[in-house]
Amino acid sequence: MFDLLIKGGTLPDGTASDIGIRGDRIAALGRIEGAAREVIDATGDLVSPPFVDPHFHMDATLSYGTPRVNASGTLLEGIALWGELREIATVDEMVDRAVTYCDWAASMGLLAIRTHVDTTPDHLRGVEAMLEVKARVAPYIDLQLVAFPQDGLYRTKTGRENVIRALDMGVDVVGGIPHFERTMEEGTESLRDLGRIAAERGLMWDVHCDETDDPMSRHVEVMAREVTRHGLGGRAAGSHLTSMHSMDNYYVSKLLPLIAESGMTAIPNPLINITLQGRHDTYPKRRGLTRVKEMQAQGITVGWGQDCVMDPWYSLGTADMLDVAFMGLHVAQMTHPEEMARCFRMVTEDNARIMNLEGYGLKVGDKASLVVLDAGNPTEALRLRAERLAVVANGKVIARRHRNDTRLTIAGRPGTVRRRHPDR
Repeated sequence: MFDLLIKGGTLPDGTASDIGIRGDRIAALGRIEGAAREVIDATGDLVSPPFVDPHFHMDATLSYGTPRVNASGTLLEGIALWGELREIATVDEMVDRAVTYCDWAASMGLLAIRTHVDTTPDHLRGVEAMLEVKARVAPYIDLQLVAFPQDGLYRTKTGRENVIRALDMGVDVVGGIPHFERTMEEGTESLRDLGRIAAERGLMWDVHCDETDDPMSRHVEVMAREVTRHGLGGRAAGSHLTSMHSMDNYYVSKLLPLIAESGMTAIPNPLINITLQGRHDTYPKRRGLTRVKEMQAQGITVGWGQDCVMDPWYSLGTADMLDVAFMGLHVAQMTHPEEMARCFRMVTEDNARIMNLEGYGLKVGDKASLVVLDAGNPTEALRLRAERLAVVANGKVIARRHRNDTRLTIAGRPGTVRRRHPDR
């Protein structure tokens, strides 16, 4: 007897398989004839492990327009607006906004999120709020918190002290923002300092690194060196890395092997990078996205991040990681069938690897967390930004949606339209 049985689904690799679930674990795969307390018919539908977002700002989410709209659309104005908002936002308000966002995430099959939490203000209300959110959503969302000194580790008087306080309070990951320090030298020293902290505490390390159009912002090479020095490997991630889109090609030919050697991972955020970067350009206007395919060719694990939803930096968003991957494949020009399938893996398996998630996947013994999509394969899921027909978290069905075919009233044509289409 299974607690839950998913019948007739198609796995991302194209295999048709039933999935039998007992408790919070996958107990069986293949053709299953056993009884179950509940059965979901997924015949012809894609069954995937849950979506994963390794880069988000949950303390600011759903605050768009407060205290006012970002008129210039720039990163710096967004940071200035957030600097005002964090001083007036209460713990309860931040918790309410974040839990509401987690409702959206659960409905979209997004069941693991890494969120950066601003540690700049001495009151650390954001940290307090996000720790509360983490506890509330633990039954269905794996939430990792990053101690993020938004205004710089050294640029503010208590910047370093507050990072340590946040880690002592239970924050999971060490953050950083070297390009926002006063000088390149202080940015370099901040990376050396933060790398030591992560290594000494046995924590993961995730840095907002070179989020700028300046091709001379080269902190990622220092980060790669510190990752190698401390043996952090895949426990470290460089987020954004947008300066790489403007760097000299010869320099990049030296840089990418250094990143690959370190074992660190990379997290571009295509919706936000394409929106915020290049704002000072006339034409040609830079895309603002790092060198995704080139890093992947070096064996570097690269995932797509959401970054923002309705906050001082970005006015849109729905917690849909397929939207993120859809934008990513366009901006990175990843339109070959193999590349599009890779974009789907980037918001599932690769992001899970970046977050070092345990028990993630669709194998016997893995956590029974998955999503049933109204699509036949990963590429079709991206093309349609497919509806989530069912979301299962730790063995429990937490979200359902009826298949929403469009009705037509056109003479001589079918009565309904579904935009699914067989592969050619």
